[in-house]
Amino acid sequence: MEIKFHGHSCFELSDGDVRVLVDPFLKPNNPVAVTTGEEVSPTHIALSHGHADHVADAVPVAKRTGAHCVAIVELAKWLEGQGVEQVSDPNLGGTVEFPWGYISLVPAWHTNTVPGSEDSPFSAEHGIVIGPAAGLVIKLGETTVYHAGDTCLFGDMQLIARRSDIDVALLPIGGHYTMDRRDAVVAAEFIGADTVIPMHFNTFPAIETDAGAFKSEVDEKTSSTVVVLAPGESHLTG
Repeated sequence: MEIKFHGHSCFELSDGDVRVLVDPFLKPNNPVAVTTGEEVSPTHIALSHGHADHVADAVPVAKRTGAHCVAIVELAKWLEGQGVEQVSDPNLGGTVEFPWGYISLVPAWHTNTVPGSEDSPFSAEHGIVIGPAAGLVIKLGETTVYHAGDTCLFGDMQLIARRSDIDVALLPIGGHYTMDRRDAVVAAEFIGADTVIPMHFNTFPAIETDAGAFKSEVDEKTSSTVVVLAPGESHLTG
């Protein structure tokens, strides 16, 4: 599998003809991305929650490509309302199976609002509060990826890892809106994945952090290998 990082929490998981785009937030909406929504061609789109920095490009990319979208039920209905045709609507604990594997929704501790006005995309006054947020377990080919979504540290990450045999963990480390890099080290310990890739950091001033320090601490305290990707870079598994 190729795991391409588009910046923030946006990844593209590719194996053969299958391309799963997670939390589409691309150039110019994403200030650190190098790829635009016109330059990706996913077969599937998976969404952790409805905040603008995770869904800004979801609708236009899905409508242009016909990608099959997977999102928690309330967000899935919002996508359908925006004109997206292929949508699956599981809730937490639900799994959507495909010929190539599956996408499961697992808990994440975070708020969840679909985008409000252009000037105030996170506003509940202009948007709609829906809940809850989710993490994503994606089995593609021989690789299982856990995209933790936006979340704080919580103990049931151990249960998610126990039930899913995770190969690659994508963990937020920026703090402020999610767990910080120190809590993310504990998350890496809980999960025990072979590979850990940090996300949701250095996109905006509020979430600036030291990814190198995160890598050093995980290297010291776990057997996981941390791969720090810059936007546009990829990591190959297997």
